[in-house]
Amino acid sequence: MEILKIIENGRFDLHLHTTASDGSFSPSEVVKMAAQKGLTTIAITDHDTLDGIQEAIETARKIGITIIPGIELSTKYKGKTIDILGYNIHETKELSSILQKMRKHRQNRCLLIVNKFCELGMTITLEGIQKYSKGNVIARPHIAKAVVDKGYAKDTQEVFDLYLGDGKPCAEDKMELSPSSGIELIHRAGGVAVLAHPLLIHDDIIVEELMQLAIDGIEVWHRKQSEEDSKRYKSLAEKYRKMMTGGSDFHNEAHEIGEFRFKP
Repeated sequence: MEILKIIENGRFDLHLHTTASDGSFSPSEVVKMAAQKGLTTIAITDHDTLDGIQEAIETARKIGITIIPGIELSTKYKGKTIDILGYNIHETKELSSILQKMRKHRQNRCLLIVNKFCELGMTITLEGIQKYSKGNVIARPHIAKAVVDKGYAKDTQEVFDLYLGDGKPCAEDKMELSPSSGIELIHRAGGVAVLAHPLLIHDDIIVEELMQLAIDGIEVWHRKQSEEDSKRYKSLAEKYRKMMTGGSDFHNEAHEIGEFRFKP
């Protein structure tokens, strides 16, 4: 399998976000930053969209980096948000249709979240959010930045901790897709499905249940997962004969491309 060969060779990052979803840098900028770090292969894995991939590929051709077309699909299982990474994704009519529905739901969800903030006396606007989404898919980090911009919180982390995180006053669920459906969708698009950042699920019993699905792999290495976490998920991957991947989950300047070992 091509991805396994990439992992063996090293100098990769298989979890990167751009302005096509909730990243701070354009696909071209992300590719150039990866090149500066000496990486040879990267995966663009924006949330529920493939919109940034073509720009990344065009830039990568000029500077000699390999791009794996990817995605991070949002799914729900037993009340938990489960993100499934898809690699080697090919655009299909079915995938496009699902992504379009998810995009429309995100737009409606954004309006509901804005209303919730306004009800709490924090008057943010769609225009204020679009300043950060730049016409792309509106995601929670864009909303959080608009909240900070208005002076209602000191930083985006505080917005998530107090208002936007799961179960918080302004939270609103995404369109629900089951992990099994997400995995099948990735497979039908010619891709490989990998469980993203298992530590962030906060329930290893659920992680093990997910390993028993038709998923192909698990993200063993992630910047928020300690060496002990990685060993645990490596053992789980070996138990269920799943491939192991790693990525920085890069979104902004607070993260480092190509660095996905835990730093306390």
